[in-house]
Amino acid sequence: MTTLLLLLPPPPSPPSFAALRAAYHAPLLAAVQDVKSRASSPAPAQLDIALPCSHLYGNETLPRSALYTQTQRLVSGLYKLICVLAAQEAVDAGEAEAVDARVLLLAYPRDGRLTHGVTGGRTEDDLQGPVVNIGTLSRRGRPWQIVYAVQTEAGEELLKNFQAAGTRTHNIKRLRGGLTQLMGPENPEPSSDDVQRHVAVAVGGTFDHLHIGHKLLLTMTAFAVESATNVEEDTQRSITIGITGDELLKNKKYAEYLEDWDTRQRAVYDFLSAILEFGPPDSNLKKVEEVRNPGPNGHAVNITLPANLTLKCVEIWDPFGPTITDESITALVLSGETRSGGKAVNEKRQEKGWPDLEVLEVDVLDADDVEHETGKAEQSFQSKLSSTELRRQQGEKAKAKRTSRV
Repeated sequence: MTTLLLLLPPPPSPPSFAALRAAYHAPLLAAVQDVKSRASSPAPAQLDIALPCSHLYGNETLPRSALYTQTQRLVSGLYKLICVLAAQEAVDAGEAEAVDARVLLLAYPRDGRLTHGVTGGRTEDDLQGPVVNIGTLSRRGRPWQIVYAVQTEAGEELLKNFQAAGTRTHNIKRLRGGLTQLMGPENPEPSSDDVQRHVAVAVGGTFDHLHIGHKLLLTMTAFAVESATNVEEDTQRSITIGITGDELLKNKKYAEYLEDWDTRQRAVYDFLSAILEFGPPDSNLKKVEEVRNPGPNGHAVNITLPANLTLKCVEIWDPFGPTITDESITALVLSGETRSGGKAVNEKRQEKGWPDLEVLEVDVLDADDVEHETGKAEQSFQSKLSSTELRRQQGEKAKAKRTSRV
């Protein structure tokens, strides 16, 4: 698979969508177009996008919950921009024969002055995302074929630190930068008062034809789990992903093009692996165990990673999944449009005498900022966030192939 890296300069402040667009549209467009030209069927080219987060630099000991809102705002804004760009430029951001964009969270100071030097990437904790430092990023176990750098002062400083932190020579390609504005305080001081540290976090969905909305949800779920360095050494951490069982999806539109549970589970793991594992190829995976027990949530694939982190992909048959059978889960990540589901989960837990889950939301990605000249851009934007629409498109492609053979 073709894998490339885009080093974005630090974001504007405040990071409104308009400001993110002004800063990142030009380099993102150039990178996506170049990556698309290198993609080969049937696998899309993978574009890893390093997003510098200055609010994460120097705040490594703070609870992730205290940093969640700022992080979510940046990640959702960037994924939305990718989706807008893909809609306007007719690029499939995630489908085969196209570009699979994935946002990596880089703990990096706005001024580029690394107070602790270009360290990291040697211990299991350093090698695990979704938050990494410049050393871990540069010394990633799987090399990128091309590293895109942005031609701004901050972009060049980031590239210099990236190269200084690594040991290999990268194929660098420079891209034109945008306009980054700093019009407010760089980072409001996060409050850690009465904030819980979560070591067991859950998320749920169908995850059919994994798209940008899924990527945002999974990224923020991985972020919500406390880092290994902030918990006791032997603490077991887990990310539980409830994936809807095949039987519950039989009445979905274009059901014949639904991916089966195993395919959806592998897609979820492949994405999480890309943002969590930065060590040498095949060295991070400790154990894969498939469980088939009777009763609710009895079928699961558990993948144990270093630093006591387990990914639990559970086949679910109701709206609640493991959140009402696993008391150890303390947080649930969901989108704003499904917050009623979080309320229902907590009502069930209250009936069992269990503590409520902290509900952490991700933004609903909408088409408000898409230009509506013909209406096609808005329709294309929404299609990239809809598994139903992706299945419909797959059906049309299959029909066209059959017709061409006649």
